[in-house]
Amino acid sequence: MAWEWRFEKADGTAAEPAQPPGDFGTQGDAESWIGESWPELVADGVDQVSLFEDGTKVYGPMSLHATDG
Repeated sequence: MAWEWRFEKADGTAAEPAQPPGDFGTQGDAESWIGESWPELVADGVDQVSLFEDGTKVYGPMSLHATDG
């Protein structure tokens, strides 16, 4: 199984981070990576992400911006 993140701007159009990660072997690996990398992604213009497993959306879009509350 391949897990991958898709990167978007706030309006849903595609965004490309400076260093795209490629595929991950597990959901945990993908989620750990996003947990560590989100500040750099925001700096690259990525506003939200969705997680896919073998081309099927698992969840998202998920904002990378901090919210109050």
